[in-house]
Amino acid sequence: MILPHLDAAYNLARWLTGHDQDAQDVVQEASLRAFRAFDGFYGENGRAWLLTIVRNTAYNLLQKNKSLRQTTPFDEELHGNAGASECATPLSLLRGAEDEQNLRAAVEALPDEFREALVLRHQDGLSYREIALIAGVPTGTVMSRLARARARLKDFLAKGNREEEAS
Repeated sequence: MILPHLDAAYNLARWLTGHDQDAQDVVQEASLRAFRAFDGFYGENGRAWLLTIVRNTAYNLLQKNKSLRQTTPFDEELHGNAGASECATPLSLLRGAEDEQNLRAAVEALPDEFREALVLRHQDGLSYREIALIAGVPTGTVMSRLARARARLKDFLAKGNREEEAS
C-alpha cells in the first residue's frame, strides 16, 4: 500500500525541505510511522494517507530546525531533464535550462502552503480532494492556494522576462 508511493513522498519532501538528504530522512521517518500505524488505516487512499504523514513529518523537521529553510542547489542528476532530445542545439538547451532554473526559483520562492499545493497538483497529479486531505484544509482552500500560487508564478516569471529584455 505504501511502497508504490515512495517517489511521490520523496518529491513532496524534497520540495518542502529544500534539501535532498533531509527529504530522504523525512521519507524514511514517515515510512516508519506509516508502517507502525498501518493497523489503524481503514481508508481507501494509501497515497493521500502516506503523503499526509510525509507532510507532517517534513513540517515537524522544519519546526525543529529553522536553518533548513535555506535552499541548496537542486540536484540536476536526480531531477534534471532526463527526456531531453539528443538532437537539441546548445542554444535551445541553454534556453531550456534557464527557463527551468527560473521556474524552479519561482516555485522555491512561494510560501510553503502554495508550493505544497502546486507540487502535489502538478507534479504528483493529485486531485483537489486528495490535496485537501493531505493538507487538512477544505477543498476551496486548496483551489485558492493553487490560484494564488499560479498567479505569483506568472508574476515572478513575467518580471524576470521584463528584466532580461531591459538588459
